[in-house]
Amino acid sequence: MATLRDIKRRIVGVKNTQQITKAMKMVAAAKLRRAQDNIVSARPYSRMIRKILNNLLAVSKIAENPLTEKRNAEKIAVIIITSDRGLCGSFNMNIIREAEDMIKQEYKAQIETGNVVLYCFGKKGYEYFSKRDFKIEGNYSGVFSELKFEVASKFVNSMIHKFSKKEIDKAVIVYNKFKSVIQHDKTIEQLLPIEAADETKIENNAEVDYIYEPDKISIINSLLPKYLNSIMWQALIESYAAELGARMTAMDMATENAKELIRTLNITYNKERQASITKEILEIVSGADALKNG
Repeated sequence: MATLRDIKRRIVGVKNTQQITKAMKMVAAAKLRRAQDNIVSARPYSRMIRKILNNLLAVSKIAENPLTEKRNAEKIAVIIITSDRGLCGSFNMNIIREAEDMIKQEYKAQIETGNVVLYCFGKKGYEYFSKRDFKIEGNYSGVFSELKFEVASKFVNSMIHKFSKKEIDKAVIVYNKFKSVIQHDKTIEQLLPIEAADETKIENNAEVDYIYEPDKISIINSLLPKYLNSIMWQALIESYAAELGARMTAMDMATENAKELIRTLNITYNKERQASITKEILEIVSGADALKNG
């Protein structure tokens, strides 16, 4: 049975832990505000360039750029975005399981021939897949400590080079898309080859007689790399914001659990202390009675 000193030490330890989780929640909340600002700034650009390119590809019927070439998906690149640190609930394991299930179900044949390669953004994803039978082509741990657009741009350039050289036939991104502090969606998005949206989904679905300068092909060729950069950058900042939201929620729950545990331990401490006092009083009374009777 725990002594009063043991219970008191445990209360002190839980209080120290509570201070840490509360501080981590506040840090995550401060970083989340900046991350949300980045998302708000990036989403309109991403949405507009996607809209322009989809309309242009659908209306012009042009697919001469190598980045739009559809092939038999024999060599697959899977880009998995997790976090560098833990203490964010099920954030990492949800996306890891989503990626693993997708690979095993959709690319079973490619796995057997060793034609599935992984690119891991975030330490947690790399740690998981490196210990299993997966081929990891790239490890980008530590990029979230100082996330910059150049990270996405350089990676996209390397993917374009590999796709152009036919070293990969398809590239998909698996990440958590930020919705709110307490909610994020597991998302699988194709990076390469670039696909035009269905004409029925194109806004206003009608051909407009635009005048293109210099010409349609040049505009498409210019937009495609920018479009890929926006997809990759959007995935990184969405995942980072979702990570901060998940950590903020997890630390808030940990703080509340610590508060409840402290309350329970205080009750236990008071009960044990009261029992000890009662026992001492009984021993004194019994001793006094014995002396009196003797």
